[in-house]
This record gives sequence, structure tokens and C-alpha cells, in this order.
Amino acid sequence: MATAPDLLPYDRIRADLFRPLSRVSRRYMLATLIFFLVGAAGLVAWGFQLRRGMGVTGLQRPVFWGVYIVDFVFWIGISHAGTLISAILRLTDAAWRKPVTRAAEAITVFALMIGGMFPIIHLGRAWLFYWLLPYPNSRLLWPNFRSPLLWDLTAIVTYVTGSVIYLYLPLIPDMAQLAEHNTPWRRRLYGALSLGWTGSDREWHALERAMKLMACVILAVAVSVHTVVAWDFAMALAPMWHSTIFGPYFVAGAIFSGIAALIVAMGILRKVLHLESYLTRRHFDRLAKLLLLMSLLWLYFTMAENLTVWYGNEPKEMAVFGARTRGAYAPWFWTTVFLNFVVPFVLLGIRRLRTIAGATIASASVLTGMWIERFIIVVPTLANPRLPSASSFYRPTWVEAAITVATFAAMAMLFMIFAKLFPMIAVWEFQPHPQEDD
Repeated sequence: MATAPDLLPYDRIRADLFRPLSRVSRRYMLATLIFFLVGAAGLVAWGFQLRRGMGVTGLQRPVFWGVYIVDFVFWIGISHAGTLISAILRLTDAAWRKPVTRAAEAITVFALMIGGMFPIIHLGRAWLFYWLLPYPNSRLLWPNFRSPLLWDLTAIVTYVTGSVIYLYLPLIPDMAQLAEHNTPWRRRLYGALSLGWTGSDREWHALERAMKLMACVILAVAVSVHTVVAWDFAMALAPMWHSTIFGPYFVAGAIFSGIAALIVAMGILRKVLHLESYLTRRHFDRLAKLLLLMSLLWLYFTMAENLTVWYGNEPKEMAVFGARTRGAYAPWFWTTVFLNFVVPFVLLGIRRLRTIAGATIASASVLTGMWIERFIIVVPTLANPRLPSASSFYRPTWVEAAITVATFAAMAMLFMIFAKLFPMIAVWEFQPHPQEDD
């Protein structure tokens, strides 16, 4: 049985958590190379799209939002893993959160970096993205403040800035330790990033205040960002989009997928970096219970959304409802229900099955189901428009598929690089320091 990390001597903890930074195995290099090549293939596909135009995608009248917007909403949802989980646990001083928070915060930053690219990819003429920026320009025009693109830009830039700061602050004490004994280039890197940290009482107090302040700020920003993403849909007079429930529905879905992403990342890190003594069954059990709760909440929102449409029986709404539940998109809809509710309910609701492996499998199921759910939200509504227009069936092309797969490879590659530069668990949190004596 693994020993609880709080019971281990600090020197042992530091050695265990710093050890992965000093070794680069052949498997690591091979995996990084594979993810890099997959990501490069996505860049080639995007280059092909820039050269040939948006006609190489499956977008056509009336479906002008497709996989790119699905990916955008999905990755922005994943980013809630760190901001909400880590911030809430830090503000409540939950002691068991120590091995979990840094992985969650890293997921937030990387998911935002990836998700924030999709509005630009979807623009078509990506080189004109600066038209979205609200600045006085030679065209004597300001961007259209009624455009959801501007809302998304403002929200994402704010979110990225706050999330990077929130990830960086807890890294400072660990980087100061790493700067003491390391290779020359790492000493220079960690020394510069640690900002001359000495570990004085004043610095510890300032760091704690800064982290708690950022936790409060990032909570508000995280909720507002995904609400803005929901408003991209809800502000349109489109069937099954124009709903006041979309704000909390999207926020709940984001937390749901974010927890699932965190559990999957923890499962991989535990196995690859040999962190069995730090990422224990207790951590997986508590996050699994939270995932089960969010699964039930997701089911409630899904039932509320569809029940009101069915009861209202408005023709345009019913056209989309029928396409989702018994038409062309029905297999996707019922697959979503199975992956997001049935699988987590069985694996996490039964205590014997709520193991580390069970939680990881359920989380992978949720991630798959949540991507499909975003697809179900976006495409059937556009394929069955309210205004007089021919219906359509959207089929993604290889370009969209290549870019989508490349984003998952990019996420894995960024995580692997981060894990070789910084400890994936905050080492300093296991060492008594001055502010704990207050």
C-alpha cells in the first residue's frame, strides 16, 4: 500500500517529485516526436485550408458552424478543470488537494491556448484576426461590439492572462529550489523565473495573499467566460439555442468535462511518472464522486432543455428535436446520454467499481461524450434553420478531422514538455513554511 505523502520525509518527497525532470527516456522522446508529427499534420491541413479557402471544409449553407466551433466550445470547457477545481479547493483549504492542483492549472492554460485558436481558424482569412481587436485604426472603425467574436476574444484573453498568473505563482518556490542545484541552462531558467525568491516570511505571506486573490478572481472569470460562450448561441433566434438555461448549462458542462480531463491526466501521470505514493486512491475517489455529481447535474440540464421543447411543440423547435432524438443525429444523441450518464453512473455509483481504473475509464467516456454533445448542440440546429432555407446534413472533411486530432496531440505534447521542465506536484506545499505558523 502506498504511503500518504504527508507522512513521508520532505527530502524523500523532493527527490521523488524532482526526479522526472532529470531523465529523458527513449519512450518519452518517441512519444513527443509522434505527438509533434500529428500536430504538424494539423498545421499542414490548416495551411491547405488557408490556401484553398473554406470550401475544403464541410461547411455549407445553412451549416456555417461545424467542427471548429465544436472544438472551440469543448476546449474552453476543458479549461475549467484548473480554475474551478484548484481555486475552490485552495480557497477552502482542502488539504488533500496538494497533489492535484498543478496538473489542473496546467490543463487550464494549455486548453485555453488550443481553444483560443479555433475562432481564428474558423475565420478563414486568419491573417485579418486583428480586426477583432478594439483599437483606433486607420479604417476609422471600431470592431462590432455586437459580434460574439469580439465577446469571445475579450473573454479568452482575460481568462488566459489570469490562468497563466494563477499557474505561475505556485511555481515560484519550486523554481527557486530547482535553481540551486541543476544544469547551467536550467539554473539560469529557474533563477530568472523565480524572481529572486529567498523564502522569507514577507515573501511567503505575499505569495499566499496573491494566490488567494487570484483564486477569487479566476473563479469569477471562469464562470463568465463560459457564460459568454453560451451567449454566442443563446443570443441567436435559432431553434433550441434561444434559451435562458444555456449559461448555467454550459458552465455545468464545462466543469463536468474539466473534472474528467483532470482525472484522465492524473491517471496517466500516476502511471508514467510513478507517483503512486502521491496520487492515491483517495484523490481519485473524491474527484470521482464529484464527477458523478456533475453527471447527474448534466442529466438534469439535458432533460430540462429537451422536455420544455417537447412540451412546447413549436414546429421549428420540434424539427431540431426530432433530428436529435429520432432522426439523422439520433445515434450521436443517445451515444452522448450513454457516455455521459450511464457509464459514469455505473462505474462511479457502485463503490466496488469506483477504483482508479474505473474513474479513469469513466472520465475518458465523459470526455468523448462531451465532445459529441457539443456537436449535437451546434450542428442539428443549423441543419434545420428557423428561416425558410433548405435543410442540410453536415459532414466534416479530412481537413477538419486532421486539425481536430492535432489539437489533442498538441495538448499531450505541451503536457509532456511541461512535465519535464516543472514538477507536476507542488513540492513546497509539503514543506512547513512560515505563513503556516500564523
